[in-house]
Formats: sequence, structure tokens, C-alpha cells
Amino acid sequence: MTAPEGELKPARVVVADDQTVVREGIVMLLGLLPGLEVVGAAGDGEEAVRLVGELAPDVVLMDLRMPRCDGVEATRRIRSEYPGTQVVVLTTFADDESLFAALRAGARGYLTKDAGGEEIVRAVQSVLSGEAALAPGIQLRLLEKLSQAEVRTTSESAEPPDGLTTRESEVLVLIGEGLSNQEIARALHVSTATVKTHINNLFAKTGLKDRAQAVRYAYAKGVVRPRAE
Repeated sequence: MTAPEGELKPARVVVADDQTVVREGIVMLLGLLPGLEVVGAAGDGEEAVRLVGELAPDVVLMDLRMPRCDGVEATRRIRSEYPGTQVVVLTTFADDESLFAALRAGARGYLTKDAGGEEIVRAVQSVLSGEAALAPGIQLRLLEKLSQAEVRTTSESAEPPDGLTTRESEVLVLIGEGLSNQEIARALHVSTATVKTHINNLFAKTGLKDRAQAVRYAYAKGVVRPRAE
């Protein structure tokens, strides 16, 4: 059915969420909102990709943690195979790892499941207009991450020294800035036990004995640069 002349057609949406109650609730909510038409619902990423191929929706509202094919991989495949369909993540998870993985995969929006109906409509309209659609808290996190990056990194092309993984190098940067294990855990959104494991690994790889040596090493290797006064 076509919209009357002068009236915008509703955005065609597929909902992907592995929890049946949540998925049905989102579909019901979207059905009450103007400007949206739910054309399909998927229980995992594999089904979401298939439905996009069959239905050619304008937008997929994508959960992240799903069986068979998670939301990040499904987003990557959809944006590669069906570039006419945009993806807005709608998830419980707001940690940095989930956020950046989804954005790298091609998602143009990122909302958490406490978003209201009007916020979802605005996000769909924004991505269809070629804009990004990020929850306010997510935008703040991105800005903080970008501002931290200037102090915490050397050039983006620099490889971590002495065979350190990217995460071990991040931990080293934060040690060099004087953060405690608890502060590092909060900054990276991981447990203190995980931080201790990374520290043990980087000490083993570099031959460092304590945090004081680690601070000197971080500056010597250029992993941390002195702050400009």
C-alpha cells in the first residue's frame, strides 16, 4: 500500500533479538509508533541477514549477543552485502568493546534498551538521512575516548612494543599514567582480576619487575608521552 501524495512512506524495519519476549515487545512497541513499519523479526544474526536479503528493509534494529551469528557479524554482513539497509544497534550492553565493534562493523546508530519509542523513531530517521544516531551517553563516551587517545597513544600506526597485545599495551599506558588496578579496570570496563592477568603477561614479556619499572618503560618506549604544560 502506497502512502498518499505528500506523505512520507513509513520506514521499513526488521527487528533482530534472540529473546522472544523482548523481540515481541519491541515489535509491539514499534507497531504503535508513527513512521515505522515492522516487516520482519529475527531470532539471531543469521536469520537477520536472510530477512534483509528477502525483504530489503530500510533499517535493522540489531541486538548484539545472539546465537549462531552475533549482532556484530550480522551487521558486517548486512552492510557488505546489502548496503541499502542501515543498522541501528538496540542492546543491553554499553561497554566500549561492544560499542566500537558494532561501529567498526558499520552500524550507524547505537541505542540501549532503555530507549523510549520516540528515541528509536529519531534514530531510524537519522540514519536514513545519512546521520549517525547515538544515545547521549554513548556520544559522551566516544568524546571521552577520543580526548584520552591524544594523551595515551603515540601515532596510530605504532605497533605495541615487545610483542604486547593491544590490550596489554593499553594497560601499560594506564600504568604509565599512574592509575591503580581498580582505576584501570574501570577505564577498560573489565574486572581487576583481568587487569592483573594482563599486567602479569606484560611483565613476563618485557622482563619488568614492578610498576615503577613499567612507568619508566612506558615513557622510554614512547607508549606514553608527557602531558604538555
